[in-house]
Amino acid sequence: MSITKLVRPIFERRYRQLERYTTQADRLQRDVLERLLEKGRMTEWGHRYGFDSIASYEQFAQACPVTNYDDLKSDIDRMRHGEKGILWPDQVRWYAKSSGTTSDKSKFIPVSPQGLKDTHYAGGTDSVVFYLHNHPESRVFDGRALILGGSHSPNYNVNRSLVGDLSAILIENINPLVNFVRVPSKKTALLSDFEQKRDRLAHEALNRNVTSLSGVPSWMLSVLTRVMEISGKEHLTDVWPNLEVFFHGGVAFTPYREQYRRLIPSPQMHYEETYNASEGFFGIQSDPADPSLLLMIDYGTFYEFIPLDELDKPNPTIVPIWGVQTGKNYAMVITTSSGLWRYIIGDTVRFTSIEPYKFVITGRTKFFINAFGEELIVDNAEHGLQEACRQTGAEVLEYTAAPIFMDEHGQCRHQWLIEFSRQPADTEAFAEALDKALQQQNSDYEAKRYKDITLQRLELISARPGLFNDWLKSQGKLGGQHKVPRLSNTRDFIEQMLELNK
Repeated sequence: MSITKLVRPIFERRYRQLERYTTQADRLQRDVLERLLEKGRMTEWGHRYGFDSIASYEQFAQACPVTNYDDLKSDIDRMRHGEKGILWPDQVRWYAKSSGTTSDKSKFIPVSPQGLKDTHYAGGTDSVVFYLHNHPESRVFDGRALILGGSHSPNYNVNRSLVGDLSAILIENINPLVNFVRVPSKKTALLSDFEQKRDRLAHEALNRNVTSLSGVPSWMLSVLTRVMEISGKEHLTDVWPNLEVFFHGGVAFTPYREQYRRLIPSPQMHYEETYNASEGFFGIQSDPADPSLLLMIDYGTFYEFIPLDELDKPNPTIVPIWGVQTGKNYAMVITTSSGLWRYIIGDTVRFTSIEPYKFVITGRTKFFINAFGEELIVDNAEHGLQEACRQTGAEVLEYTAAPIFMDEHGQCRHQWLIEFSRQPADTEAFAEALDKALQQQNSDYEAKRYKDITLQRLELISARPGLFNDWLKSQGKLGGQHKVPRLSNTRDFIEQMLELNK
């Protein structure tokens, strides 16, 4: 008897609940806010901003300030030292470590037991709900799930309190029953040395019946490459003939799509994107034919949005989901069951639908290039690279870009450092195709490129194999959920990488 067939009805019941997203979205979000405020009234934060007298979203928006990590840092540090009732009423023992702010190397995002349950694990469950609904022939539970994870370490001297990658927190706290259907072992999954982990993981998974993959595309590709090296096989389906789905997130899948297709040529292979960050689980690709993500609105997260062009204004417009418009770029603001209150997460999104609320991730509020008024965002970059690859047959593994403000000839341009997994026959042709595609994607970039008056054509530098991994390693960020910064308005990152590229 197929295990998948036995458990399918459980997931189908949840799917029927998710159908409310189309007709009851606003009410679901108001209910979430009500529950969060009820908890918040028992905190210092709630006392500070008068949560006892708040009875509506409008009152909440007026009373509670919009925050970033620097605003919450001192409160989070007190929580890390064992205090409770600061941002969340219960003691929070887990902190997801992510890339830092301008003043700190790392951020430590609180992850409460409630946040684990009603957000992160809820998102993992619903990813399977949509997959099983969309693929009735699936036998995904009849094999093993290869799940990548990061590592963790002690948090100060607080008993049973740890900091680390979100994936490590999820693995550490997951239902023990899941260990019967996943690889690698917990000990391997939580290793801090990614290169050692990669090798052990590949050996442990090699002879298992792996039916699903979960992780960040770049790090998973590194593991799968090692599996192929050990096995000596031509395709991954020769190693795992029943492999059927990759649940991926963390970075855009576009640069890796062709590499996965070449590695896994089976027409039975499926891909489902998720949006799971340290701060919460926000979106799932509910329709395989639609790259947009469904906003998960009945978890422990209340959403607000700031139009991207107003982000730096003293009093920007801020709207809940019932105030968003399609086709407009927004910075996302979240209030969560882990104690983040009206917190600017740093990601930008654009809604493609409001019945239900579906969106695409367009970039980061700090990862963009606007040195000359071109307002180039990651979404533009991803589509531009996709078109350049299509025209030249190249494949991009990793990349970053930054402005050259003025060289010795008085010229300004963007500089792109790209590591190819399949080199274009003519790098100049690739650069030309990318430049033209960016102009088609972004009218501001096109205007600045007019007759080379403000901006000259972009400069392309080919990175040596392994450069970006070497840079991440030099920053202590190899493995886990760490990502290469795609676009930067300064040259800080790219200069470090160029030094390693010599």
